[in-house]
Amino acid sequence: MRPVPNDKPFTLAGRTYQSRLLVGTGKYKDLEETRAAIEASGAEIVTVAVRRTNIGQNPGEPNLLDVISPERYTILPNTAGCFTAEDAVRTCRLARELLDGHKLVKLEVLADQKTLFPNVIETLKAAEVLIKDGFDVMVYTSDDPIIARQLAEMGCIAVMPLAGLIGTGLGICNPYNLRIILEEASVPVLVDAGVGTASDATIAMELGCEAVLMNSAIAHAQNPLLMAEAMKYAIEAGRLAYLAGRMPKKLYASASSPLDGLIR
Repeated sequence: MRPVPNDKPFTLAGRTYQSRLLVGTGKYKDLEETRAAIEASGAEIVTVAVRRTNIGQNPGEPNLLDVISPERYTILPNTAGCFTAEDAVRTCRLARELLDGHKLVKLEVLADQKTLFPNVIETLKAAEVLIKDGFDVMVYTSDDPIIARQLAEMGCIAVMPLAGLIGTGLGICNPYNLRIILEEASVPVLVDAGVGTASDATIAMELGCEAVLMNSAIAHAQNPLLMAEAMKYAIEAGRLAYLAGRMPKKLYASASSPLDGLIR
């Protein structure tokens, strides 16, 4: 994204990023499509489900890092598929070993298979352990402002409330809760889950989110590469609109040109 006067940089764990779009690596037809879509998105941070994706733990199998180079992208290991704090902590520690001491992780502890809603009790347990263990924790959470505040206060470097259930593409279902979280935020707030198309990403950014993370919206599109590019521009447009400040909504019309000096 081009520099804009008065815009604060998007920074995580001491590193500044130009792109405010974070993307996942699952659900593509093959590694080549994964590589091409991520490149088209302009993303600099790529999240990887350690329990489902080979990043070196399965020798002899195709390795995602062969097409998504850690030298070019910040790899963000996540704990997708974990339903207990213990499993999530174990997965993060495995990722740290595989990625030579990498500390930045995305924590998610799920409640059930049907909704993939976050289990906030287990999430809080895992976050406490990981922070004490030296990890930089970005955390997937519910849209409860109180839980978001607690996660930030305990030391998570970013909170990532869902905008809709994972993989549904329903869009921003909870804009008012997100606004409360954003008003109280002491750390970056990123929308995670629910985005289905470019306008959803734009709305999230117009609300004031620092960034948006998505996977299904791109990977499940009829043309993933084209959607990845659309998302890149949607994020940029939403950020610019947020910085510009929208006009107030009015119940009645007002002329768009001045009334003074009318020819009579």
